[in-house]
Order: sequence, then C-alpha cells, then structure tokens
Amino acid sequence: MTDDEIIYLDNNATTQLDPAVIEEMLPFLVKHYGNPSSGYSFAGKALKALDLARERLAALLGCEPSEIVFTSCGTESNNAVISSALQYDPRGKHVVASAVEHSAVLRPCQDLAKRGCDVTFVGVDRDGNVDLGELEEAIRPETVMVSIMWANNETGVLFPVEKIAEICREKSVLFHTDAVQAIGKIPVRLRDTAINFLSLSAHKFHGPKGVGAVYVNRRTRFRPLILGGGQENGRRGGTENVASIVGLGKAAERASQYSSEGKTHVRSMRDRFEKAILETVNGAAVNGAGAARIPNTSSFSFEGIESSAALLLLDRHRICCSAGSACRTGSEEASHVLRAMDPSGDGARRGLRFSFSRFNTDAQVDRALEVVPKVIEKLRQVAAPASGSAVSSVATAP
Repeated sequence: MTDDEIIYLDNNATTQLDPAVIEEMLPFLVKHYGNPSSGYSFAGKALKALDLARERLAALLGCEPSEIVFTSCGTESNNAVISSALQYDPRGKHVVASAVEHSAVLRPCQDLAKRGCDVTFVGVDRDGNVDLGELEEAIRPETVMVSIMWANNETGVLFPVEKIAEICREKSVLFHTDAVQAIGKIPVRLRDTAINFLSLSAHKFHGPKGVGAVYVNRRTRFRPLILGGGQENGRRGGTENVASIVGLGKAAERASQYSSEGKTHVRSMRDRFEKAILETVNGAAVNGAGAARIPNTSSFSFEGIESSAALLLLDRHRICCSAGSACRTGSEEASHVLRAMDPSGDGARRGLRFSFSRFNTDAQVDRALEVVPKVIEKLRQVAAPASGSAVSSVATAP
C-alpha cells in the first residue's frame, strides 16, 4: 500500500458500499424507476424488488418478512418504536433505558422526560456491562417499555438483550433493542427471542445510507410514526426508497453469505491491533476489555492526550478513526459512554475508537500500528511542556 492511501478504521460510523450492492441498486435508479404502489406491471418490478429485500433481511434476522418495516434510518426506527409504545400502553408513562444508549434513543427519552414522562437510565460498570438485577428493579407496574442497545457503538460492548427481553416478557413490558451496531456482525435469530422491536441501519453493514428498518414482532401492536398513503402495510407512510431498500436487502444477503472464517479475520485484525498497541504504548487501555464485545471494535483510552488533537494528527496521516459516535463529532462534550463507565476518571476525553470491516487489510493494520504509537508519543511531547492547548500545537506540528 502507498503512504497516501486512506486507512479507514471508522466502520462503526459508516461502511464502504459493497460493490455487489451498488450493482443491484443501479437498475432501480435508472431503469426500474416505477412507484411500487402503482397498479401497472412496470411498477410491479419495484414492488417485487421490495418483497425480495424484505425476504433477504428477514433471513438475516431470523424472522418473518411481514415483521419488517422499512424506514429511512436507525434513528427513525428508534423514534417510531418509542412513540408507538407510549401511545398504545394505557398503564403509565415510564421508560427504562441504559445510560450508554446512542443519541437516537437518549434524545427521544430526554424529550419524553421534558414532556412529563418518567425515564430511568440504568448505569453500567467499568467494563460497560449493565447489571440485570438493577435493570429488573427499575421496571415498575407503570413501565411501558425497556430499550437497551444490542451492541454499544463506541466500545462494542454487547448487552444480554435476549435475557433482558425475557425479563420484560415476564413483567408484560415491551422490549426494544437498538441493534444498529450488531446486525451483520453477530448471529441473530429473532424468532427464538422475546424481543418486540429491533432497529437497524443499512450503512452499518455495507449497504447505502438513508435506509433502515424496524422489526416488529407479529404479536406486538405498532402505531406508525409517519402517517401517509398506507405504504409498508400501513406502518410507515411515504413512497418507498426502492433503490436503497434493494441495496439494504442485498447487503443483508451478503452479510448472511459472509463466512464465519471471514468474520474471524475481522476479529483477528482487531485483536492483533489491540495487542500491539497495548504492548507498544504505555498508558493505553481498552475500554470494555472485560466484557463481551462485537468482533470489530476497539475503544482505547490513552493517558496524556486529548482525543480531538489525536484525531487531527491521525487525519494528517490519512487514518480515519473517531473519538466515539459520529453523531456527536464536533461537540465539545466528552463521551457520555466512557463517562458512564468511569464517572470519576478523565478517560472520556482521551478515547479513540478504531472499528474494522471485511474490506480492511492486514497491510492497513500494519500501517496503523506504525502511525498510532508515534502520534500518541508526539501528542505527549507537545502537551508536556505546553500550558496551552495541544490541539493548536499539533495543528502546526511538522
């Protein structure tokens, strides 16, 4: 590889489009542009394509095609589920979520609290795990729904959502999981679980941006967030984004086909990267190292640096990573996930997330392992004698 090649290690933010996905989408951008709700045969091609995408996604999720509702993204899916649950349940206005949820769940819950709904945010331990006993105690007679993510977007920590769903079923409470970071990375078989709702987004597993889906268990009532012409069997109004839905379906098929050996390669790249960084960089720690994690994610805290300065310098070396969620890039606020894991520490401002995919190579990992330790050392050298911001110093560093 060349020194000017981009090394993309931010696959939890978005992923490269699979060439097979692009190929399958193109005819529906150019040739088969009919509205799937129209009654003539030309439009029927679009309708059949939606049906096929629904079948492919259902096969990946282990559910029935009729339980899939296509949306514009994971954020819409999350909002739709939360809105539906509160409208349908007459018992009360109480929601339980974890303190480390993505902003697409946190923000709707915070908005609910401002409008009089009671919301309980369950904390996590230093490894990012939620205590099942504490979560069960948080559920009240008036609780409408529990929403716990399947995999954390910043640390990759996996939550025992199937066990949590069983707890909720025993208490007759709806359970939703934001599975945006889990789908395509771990096996999922929803028909064997008590999960009522699941949210996902295509661009996290090599599909296009701007399309997602929500799984609605066939025994669970659902009220649409977007009302309109009755598309998606009356569960999501608006003309379907056919080409992107086709892309989602193909990405789901590719994720299903992607061999366990290939997924092992992603894990091996991640594990090799972590091992080498821990061996070569003093004061480095893996966030969530003691918890089960999805196989592609490494969240580090580095002593003596600021995340924003590290990102600036790594970008100059053509390495793409992040300080946490892409949805809060540019925010001055430290990572709420790392802060929840260690409230008394300063790791929330010195974290870096590296996330891998099947399109990464061992050569790219090797290059990153050359650059990252040097960047951390440079930042520490700049920060040690300086009283001002390391960011401004690094910006002019050779």
